[in-house]
Amino acid sequence: MPVNLPPLDSAQLKPIAGVRIGIAQAGVRKANRKDLTVFLLDEGTSVAGVFTRNRFCAAPVQVCREHLAAGSAVRALVINTGNANAGTGAPGLAHAHQTCEALASLLRCTPAQVLPFSTGVIMEPLPVDRIVAGLPAALTDAQAAHWAEAAQGIMTTDTVPKAASAQVQVGGKTVSITGISKGAGMIRPNMATMLGFVATDACIAPALLPALAKQLADGSFNRITIDGDTSTNDSFMLIATHKAAQPPITSLDSADGQALLQGLMQVARQLAHAIVRDGEGATKFITVLIEGGRTAEECRQVAYAIAHSPLVKTAFFASDPNLGRILAAVGYAGIDDLDQGLIELHLDDVHVVSQGGRRAEYREEDGQRVMKGSEITVRVGLGRGTASDTVWTCDLSHDYVTINADYRS
Repeated sequence: MPVNLPPLDSAQLKPIAGVRIGIAQAGVRKANRKDLTVFLLDEGTSVAGVFTRNRFCAAPVQVCREHLAAGSAVRALVINTGNANAGTGAPGLAHAHQTCEALASLLRCTPAQVLPFSTGVIMEPLPVDRIVAGLPAALTDAQAAHWAEAAQGIMTTDTVPKAASAQVQVGGKTVSITGISKGAGMIRPNMATMLGFVATDACIAPALLPALAKQLADGSFNRITIDGDTSTNDSFMLIATHKAAQPPITSLDSADGQALLQGLMQVARQLAHAIVRDGEGATKFITVLIEGGRTAEECRQVAYAIAHSPLVKTAFFASDPNLGRILAAVGYAGIDDLDQGLIELHLDDVHVVSQGGRRAEYREEDGQRVMKGSEITVRVGLGRGTASDTVWTCDLSHDYVTINADYRS
């Protein structure tokens, strides 16, 4: 079960003017499950995205980059689950293009105006004929209120659908923001999450969207890890329909720009946290906060060393305060001139390490008390400067091994 993740309430998800979503059963991998999702975007909508830095990226990632670079106005997104269309070579690229061509023909737009996304098993041919056959049903199903259904339709090993909404006041108007994401394993995003889609009806200069998408990813999805593996298919898309009719935002440094940024970041972080809370086999949600670094980058470097360590993560699963494992991870994080005599370590309110050694007042039962909880904060002070940064992760359980050992069966 997800860690303290409340059930999705579809009534709380705000429709976004200019976006309609349709879901269908295409039988991509399994029968009788919703596995094909189409986003239909009104004319004039702006789209930007960031994608995996994995050099072995999936065919749909390559096609998305190609279509966005072409500069055509995006009119649709098509997403299949069950098959990643990664490691499929030239045929995989042809299948991704064929999917775009089929949807473009139905919508009477150009293939470059369609962005494809896939998630699922790697190195298996995409059953493109099933996807193409399912497109008419997805279009017939399209409605503005189908965000919850879309969140379910893009799931793979997720145990629950993930979606979030927010509303903010911008330029005297109420602006809506809604997003969905999926992911539970193979999570160490590097420019994006496995799949994430956030839309707003805000009027915002299209030229701002690429940098804004990256800023949102860097502040949310690029701060999470479950198992340290960067997916071949990571994609995060930001959609702005410009339907809210407020004065257009031309700078994110303005008061209106900051208000919109805050709302978008709230939704992006909620979606990112939901991925960690639903991590494969997860029983604990862990915040790793590194303080006192010279730069935020080196703080993240240390945070990820802790969050990626199987020894640390299994200790948390067992509620075993074997906290030398955390110190070891800090030490091998790659800061060559780190002064271990300045290291401080807290677990929630428990001060464990002071000046690089076990604090005299620390008692192991206090550490165990904290580690038995389902929400834990690891706070490390480096004593090198004023920078800080945060990463969110989960523990590593027996179920993670079981889920991934049986994934294709």
